Amino acid sequence: MNNNINNDTKQYFDDLYRGSEDPWKIRHRWYERRKRALMLAALPHERYARAFEPGCGNGELTALLASRCDELIATDIAAEAVALTRQRVAHCANVKVEQMLLPDVWPGGKFDLVLISEIGYYLDEPQLWHIVEHIHQSLSRDGAVIACHWRRPIDGWSQTGDEVHAKLRGRMGMPVLGHYWDDDLVLDVWTPDKRSIHDRESST
Repeated sequence: MNNNINNDTKQYFDDLYRGSEDPWKIRHRWYERRKRALMLAALPHERYARAFEPGCGNGELTALLASRCDELIATDIAAEAVALTRQRVAHCANVKVEQMLLPDVWPGGKFDLVLISEIGYYLDEPQLWHIVEHIHQSLSRDGAVIACHWRRPIDGWSQTGDEVHAKLRGRMGMPVLGHYWDDDLVLDVWTPDKRSIHDRESST
């Protein structure tokens, strides 16, 4: 793993959160609130036993996910983001927030849900493949992976969301349950269970 890339990425996010506790204005912008609503609506199950959200930022999505998970692990590369998320979900006993450098470290155990949101551009290709390997090893048989990324160029970073998702689709190795895109964002959901959401509910 390229430690220079990891160090540069960590410095980038440390600098962002040093300047603002909400550098992307995700708390109040309609675009960001709509994106969170789309992601939550795309999840195939109403509730999850155990979920993993890397790149939790300041915890706005984490707080919403907490109400749909028995256990949620949220991580971020930036210490200030971890502190902000801990404050945001301090009332949620089912949420654990840790500083973690992906993909070098990955939580143990199985997950029913893994979210890859707004972090793919900051990973080189070997790092992205390492994350996919972690997912293959840790996702439960009826689990889901959801990825959501901004589609336009980001200053200082070479990949767009479209490029990240094209790579993920090529390596994820499981059926796509849902796909959404508009001018701003792209969203994909993968799951080993090929059944539609209607069919899953009808069979119970």
